[in-house]
Amino acid sequence: MIPQWLTHNRLYDLVRSGQRLTPWWAVIPVGLFIAFGSQLFALPIVFMLFLAGIIPTTEESALAQPPLVSGLALTIQLMLGFGVMILCTWLWVRLYERRSFATLGFEPGRILFLYGRGLLIGLASFAATVGLLAPLGYIAIEDSDPAQVGLAALGGVVLVFFPGWLIQGAAEEILTRGWMLPTLAARYRVWIGLLISSLFFTFMHALNPNLSILAMINLALYGLFGALYALREESLWGICAFHSIWNWAQGNLFGLEVSGQMVSGGMIFNLIETGPDWLTGGAFGPEGGLVTTIVLLFSMAVIWWWPTTRQRMSTPPVTADHAL
Repeated sequence: MIPQWLTHNRLYDLVRSGQRLTPWWAVIPVGLFIAFGSQLFALPIVFMLFLAGIIPTTEESALAQPPLVSGLALTIQLMLGFGVMILCTWLWVRLYERRSFATLGFEPGRILFLYGRGLLIGLASFAATVGLLAPLGYIAIEDSDPAQVGLAALGGVVLVFFPGWLIQGAAEEILTRGWMLPTLAARYRVWIGLLISSLFFTFMHALNPNLSILAMINLALYGLFGALYALREESLWGICAFHSIWNWAQGNLFGLEVSGQMVSGGMIFNLIETGPDWLTGGAFGPEGGLVTTIVLLFSMAVIWWWPTTRQRMSTPPVTADHAL
């Protein structure tokens, strides 16, 4: 049985509040331009930081920098590239579809509750992946420079999260789950929005190093999970928080690779996967292993069958006349 929140959703009403909906043949090209064009915007400044020796090129050079320095470099990269992604998505929605930023899933009300709950669920979900590997003996503590781990790295760890990962996680959610998913679902079919937004999210990571078939499957599963999470809450606050702290927990809390990439800024714990790559994810990080597949499938099952305790009150959609 298909739940009502999947077919009749506040996020669809918000999309319809604009003067026009983006057609299917334009959604993917516009999404590609926003996703990859925004990253090009950051290249000149990243190149300058590279020439200045602030951005490390190898893991050894990253570990030679104080966590505050490497954390600042990572934060600048995340803020530039993904901040522009948020800006470009908003400009398209504002100038073409003629609706406000709030209609991307950021309506006021229960913000602290939804965002705080997203942080807790995201942290618990990623901790579960580590918790599944540890009893099997597939997680170990890696020898590292004491200056890069624990309290000595706390300044860099916090700096990267605020605002680095907060912007990065929100940007990908705004583009795929805030704009692409409800736009396609409202104009065509729900399954079209779920499928295309999830596959697009996977394609956004196609150039990441050490990408495997299982990693691509997990990225698509995460895209589907994110869509169900956003639709169930009828908001983007929670899934933005989930996404941000999931990435932060991988790299800066547990010291693991984030979607195949080394993370700067230090770490609270420096762990390493020691088991088979198909289970642990290997060089791609836990997102490339079967343990993350299990966590994501379980999480989606919880969202799907979680009992509905109340129906959200129907309120008039935000009109284009009130667009910011």
